[in-house]
Amino acid sequence: MSQTPFYRLSYADRCQQIAQRVQLTQAQLAAIVAHRQASDEDLIENYLTTYGLPEGVAVNLRVNGRAVTVPMVTEEPSVIAAASNGGRLLTSEAGITTVVDRREVMGQIVFSHVADPTDLQAWLMANQQRLLKVADAAHPSLLSHGGGARSLRVRLLPPNWVSLDLFIDVGEAMGANLVNTLTEAVAAEIKAQRDDDILMSILSNYATHSLVTASCAVPVEQLQTKTIAGADVAQRIAEASDLAQVDPYRAVTHNKGIMNGIDAVVLAMGNDWRAVESGAHAFASRHGQYQGLSKWWVSDGYLHGELKLPLALGFVGGATKVLPLVQVNQQIAQVSSARELMGVTAAVGLAQNVAALRALVTDGIQRGHMSLQRKSLALSVGATPRELPAVVQRLATITQPTTAQAQAALAAVRQANLKE
Repeated sequence: MSQTPFYRLSYADRCQQIAQRVQLTQAQLAAIVAHRQASDEDLIENYLTTYGLPEGVAVNLRVNGRAVTVPMVTEEPSVIAAASNGGRLLTSEAGITTVVDRREVMGQIVFSHVADPTDLQAWLMANQQRLLKVADAAHPSLLSHGGGARSLRVRLLPPNWVSLDLFIDVGEAMGANLVNTLTEAVAAEIKAQRDDDILMSILSNYATHSLVTASCAVPVEQLQTKTIAGADVAQRIAEASDLAQVDPYRAVTHNKGIMNGIDAVVLAMGNDWRAVESGAHAFASRHGQYQGLSKWWVSDGYLHGELKLPLALGFVGGATKVLPLVQVNQQIAQVSSARELMGVTAAVGLAQNVAALRALVTDGIQRGHMSLQRKSLALSVGATPRELPAVVQRLATITQPTTAQAQAALAAVRQANLKE
């Protein structure tokens, strides 16, 4: 008698089977069941529980002359603090300005073992208008929303690959399924006309036709610390930026800081952060070496900053429909289109970057990090919200507190509370 596939088991049976297989305690099993959300069960296969992450908001940000409050989902303590601090540092009349030139997503139709790549290339370009019409016909409703297939490109790849790249305006959607539908329709049309081996038809997450640029210019005086003049801070930020252009080891960490902010917004807005991450890092390598995504320089008494990266974000569709907080978060951020979302997200990345660079070249990154890390450490050893301030205060004099020291601090706080 065949065993029932795991995905066909009832929720209770799945939990019980996992519990028996890995010897979960009753308390562990209860924690899994306690976080169950019935609305999530159809989102993924083999659903077990809902793993939550904290959501907060970045404040002090001014984007295109408008004050914005941006929801961010992250587990790292310092991310939202840094974005808010960066927004404060970059405050000016316009704040951070953003530009989205166009918003198109690319699909690939890949031919393999092509005997004469130049002949195939010539045929594809000669038939491009017909192929674009075939793509549009595969999803007529896209045209009614102002979208549709916009252009084709053919790339010859060694040794004998040919990639037909189809660029599509997907409207307000993320567009992955839509692009896959259109590329498959075009592939079927080509197969009906030619005897070529088509290996695959699929979306590309390297969204070079969905670039957003965030930029700012702030007086250097705004960057001063208690001990360092603003002009000196600005110059040091520019030097740190230059380093990220020549040293990939530094560039990776430079960009990780940018993506701290961007990923947190993308998560809060129900978009695909894995696609955003992979596209951003590919863009950072477009010149043949991995480099920083942002650039900072000093001119005429101002610190100038610019961040450019691909951000193919969607305002509707996908998880934005089924995750209940997404529409709430869109309202909090006051964004009403994919382009606005792209701009706000990039602005957070730029603010995140300047806050990290300023900390690095002045007091060091750990000073700000550790005040927040002490809270996390206190919570990890069981401090309640009421006990948290007192435990953190006891840990404040320790440069790198350990778990044992946090436990001792919590025990001391509880002992003191008993005496009150």
